[in-house]
Amino acid sequence: MSKFGELIDAQVPVLIDFFTEWNEPSMMMNEVIRDVAAALGDKAKVIKIDVDKNKELADALRVKGLPTLMIYKSGQMVWRQSGELDANTLITLVQEQV
Repeated sequence: MSKFGELIDAQVPVLIDFFTEWNEPSMMMNEVIRDVAAALGDKAKVIKIDVDKNKELADALRVKGLPTLMIYKSGQMVWRQSGELDANTLITLVQEQV
């Protein structure tokens, strides 16, 4: 969990995608997340976290539905949603935190 604290305590907004490889909506978000990361460049960090490999973290953050998307700024969660979103919406949400 201390590594997670280091990940979210960044100078730029951090978009996190909690996913699993067996969840179809999670897998459908892969391309969207890639597009968002490419569009934001170094203005934000984009991180994918596999819930199956990080059960303790997912439980601590009460991740139930997949995909679950979160935006952190300066170590604090500022936005969270479960379910799919399009790239433009995600880009706008992250840019509001820059």
